[in-house]
Amino acid sequence: MGSLCLVLVILQLSWSLSSTVAPPSSHLCLPHQRDALLHFKTTISVDCFRDSYPKIDIESWNKSIDCCSWEGVECDNVTGHVIGIDLSHSCLVGSLFANNSLSQLHNLQWLDLSSNNLEGFLLENTSSLFHFHGLRRLNLADNAFDGAISTELFIQLVSLTHLNLSSNGFYGLIPHNINLLSSLVSLDLSSYGLDLRFDSQGFDMLATNLTKLRNLVLDTVDMSDVALTPFLNLSSSLEHLSLSGCKLHGEFPTQVFQLPNLKVLYLSENESLTGFLPNTSWSSGLELLDLSNCGFRGSIPASFGNLTQIISVDLSGNSLEGQIPDVFGNLRKLTFLSFSSCSLSGPLPITIFNLTKITRLDLSSNHLEGPLPNHVSELQLLEELGLSNNSISGVVPSWLFTLPSLPRLDLSYNKLVGPIDRIQKPSSIQEVHLRYNNIGGPIPDSFFDLVNLTWLDLSSNNLSGAIKSDMLSKLTSLEVLDVSNNSLLSLSTSGNDVNYSFPQLTTVNFSGCSVRQFPSFFRTSNLESLDLSNNRISGGISKWEAEGWEGLQWLDLSHNFLTALEQFPGNNLGKLNLHSNLLQGPILSTCLNPQIPILKELEEFIISENKLTGNVPSSICNVSSLALLDLSENSLSGTIPDWNNKLTDRFPRWIASLPSLQVLILRFNRFYGSLPHSIASSNFSALRIIDLSANEFTGTLSTKLLRNLKAMKDKPREWLNSSYTDIFGIVDVSCIYEIPVNVTTKGLEMGLTKTLDIFVSMDLSNNQFSGEILEDVGRLISLQMLNFSHNNFTGPIPASFGNLVALESLDLSSNKFSGGIPSQMTNLTFLAVLNLSNNKLVGPIPHGNQFDTFDNDSYSGNLGLCGLPLSKQCVNHRGPDPPSPLVVEHEGSKIPFFWQVVMMGYGSGVVIGLSLGYIVFTTGRPWWFVRKVERDWQYNFTKWVQRNKVRRN
Repeated sequence: MGSLCLVLVILQLSWSLSSTVAPPSSHLCLPHQRDALLHFKTTISVDCFRDSYPKIDIESWNKSIDCCSWEGVECDNVTGHVIGIDLSHSCLVGSLFANNSLSQLHNLQWLDLSSNNLEGFLLENTSSLFHFHGLRRLNLADNAFDGAISTELFIQLVSLTHLNLSSNGFYGLIPHNINLLSSLVSLDLSSYGLDLRFDSQGFDMLATNLTKLRNLVLDTVDMSDVALTPFLNLSSSLEHLSLSGCKLHGEFPTQVFQLPNLKVLYLSENESLTGFLPNTSWSSGLELLDLSNCGFRGSIPASFGNLTQIISVDLSGNSLEGQIPDVFGNLRKLTFLSFSSCSLSGPLPITIFNLTKITRLDLSSNHLEGPLPNHVSELQLLEELGLSNNSISGVVPSWLFTLPSLPRLDLSYNKLVGPIDRIQKPSSIQEVHLRYNNIGGPIPDSFFDLVNLTWLDLSSNNLSGAIKSDMLSKLTSLEVLDVSNNSLLSLSTSGNDVNYSFPQLTTVNFSGCSVRQFPSFFRTSNLESLDLSNNRISGGISKWEAEGWEGLQWLDLSHNFLTALEQFPGNNLGKLNLHSNLLQGPILSTCLNPQIPILKELEEFIISENKLTGNVPSSICNVSSLALLDLSENSLSGTIPDWNNKLTDRFPRWIASLPSLQVLILRFNRFYGSLPHSIASSNFSALRIIDLSANEFTGTLSTKLLRNLKAMKDKPREWLNSSYTDIFGIVDVSCIYEIPVNVTTKGLEMGLTKTLDIFVSMDLSNNQFSGEILEDVGRLISLQMLNFSHNNFTGPIPASFGNLVALESLDLSSNKFSGGIPSQMTNLTFLAVLNLSNNKLVGPIPHGNQFDTFDNDSYSGNLGLCGLPLSKQCVNHRGPDPPSPLVVEHEGSKIPFFWQVVMMGYGSGVVIGLSLGYIVFTTGRPWWFVRKVERDWQYNFTKWVQRNKVRRN
């Protein structure tokens, strides 16, 4: 009976299951959902310009196949509803419209459209996405969506557990009601830039209410308004926290390092984020730690050795100090470690060389000292080793060259000595950089057994002996050879040199060695750059010497003893430096003949400090590619050919598209017409020198143009490391040869090279500009030279000129200015040259400070002016003018003006001071005198303040 009951139960169960579960052969897909998917397919296209092929082939979707069997589609086995779509990396292009057919898939639980090229305002209030109330996973990462994130996203999709909107163009404030997504386990809002932002209240609500969060990624989301205290409320379940480049500031809570489940912590590129590494407990499961380029302080604690699960650590670019603790014995999983640029000191920790799984080790740019270990065998997987820029001493151990996976070895800028140990088992190392050490002795023969070397840099050491061609010939893969600044190192040539080949060699630098003749074995190479400067090469460059140099683009033979230039070297030479030799005679007429085809690429030719005679040939004007020619300190005669520009055109509109432009010189041409609106509306935030003088420009100055000259409004700052756009002969200041910029200031033509970084000027003289000068000129408080002379400007001189406190030279002559000279201009205590002549100015000349030093020439041709220094006296109807204040505060100015009293002394002191100032400004020397004057002035100024304070009391 029991058996019969069991059979009946089994039959009943089988019948129940058969009535609810469709057989495998039936079509589960619901027709209206199939049609919705097919309609979606028609709204987008497939274009694999980023991926080589689509992961999901949406083109294979068709009616003849059950849609639940389509690639990228998942259905519920019971109801047949589409519950999941994965079309990531499917080369989709197009927009997802507000009435998109996907909105009919009401039972959708997860949607992945990441890594396509979909675009549009997807998250606006009318988005069809908000119909998916049961959606749990949404991944739209790495597309081209933009617009603000609507509050509706977080109100409607409250069931989300995973949300990824990263790498799109969303912008604006992240809505506070993100805290409604209390089920979120993973959130990624990382952005391309800083257009998306959190405020402090919004992040506080997120940290407090999203208690299930395990993965939080907000890289490059602007969090500059976020306080750091909410980090103490982060969920204890958090495993992954990534906040790189978020503009975080303040002291980071140490407790975050101790979250019990934390595995990944990225805080890199937050320069104003400070804090300390925990001295005691860390999260025991921490695997990845990146705090690079922040402001963490203190030392690396010994507790660092307890991170037994750690795989990758990057602490580079912080303000850490002290020694690296020798606690790496238990970090067996560590593959990447960087402590570079941290100001660490002391010896190298021995246990760091026992890390068997380490692939990248970077300890560069610290103050580490002491020798390297004599023997190391554990670093068999090491692919990158950075120890440069330290104080490591001792010899170069041979084991460094035998590491099987290391392609590049860099020990530059240390205190290593020699000789170099013999390499017993050469490896596949490709680059060796040992420059700037104290390595002495000869280069060992075993070095030339490193047959895979592509780059060898032994420059700036104390190497001696000779490099022979048969030694170099083994290095068949060598591309760059630099042994410069080894004064005892020479080249040895022989009759067999032509038999050796260097097929890959492109760059050779033997500068500052003991080379006495041109190396013949380089004739069989494909050299592009050759530096033999500062050697002892004598004689001339004949056809024989120049043989094999056909491919040379850069040749430096300066500071040798060359006497003749019989053959111009190379066929494609762009830069030739023959500075400081013994070249003599009228060789320019032959070597600068534009008919010679080899000159078609020549851009820089330096042949200064020789013994050249004869004329400068006029044919040089036809060498169209030439940008730099230096013939100085020779014995040339005759006249310099006239090759000034005579460009005739309107102002080049394309200049308006150069936002990084810092120097613009168009003077002495024939440009005409008014300045176009395009330049007025452009943001010339970097422009520091503008010279449009001696042209035929007309019209008025635009208010927008003056307001956009931001670099002329700010306090002068150093920009030695920056470069500026090539334009009309102005080249990158980072060029190895400094090219001067000529400006006219204080009535003198001045060439600026190194001083270019501190000079700000505007020269519009000798044109036909008209109209009144705008008050906005007075906002250009960094100007040191202003020249509006010889134009048709009318109206009064703006009182705002008194704000130009850095001005040293002002020329408004030969215009039609009227009214009086503003008394505010006596604030210009650095003004050395003033020319207001030939205008229609009237009234008394102001007195005080620099205005008591100018003579008649500054004011001549203004019949209505009176008072000293003119002989015409003024009739005083209103009593004396009030004295000018010693300290003037200018609204919006970033420059403190207490130093305006510096130039209050005048007479002979001003003359001497200006003369010395001009010498220092133009030469950059003598700085010892500048420092002495600064100290003396500070002492005397303090005494002056105290003395006047006593008098007032």
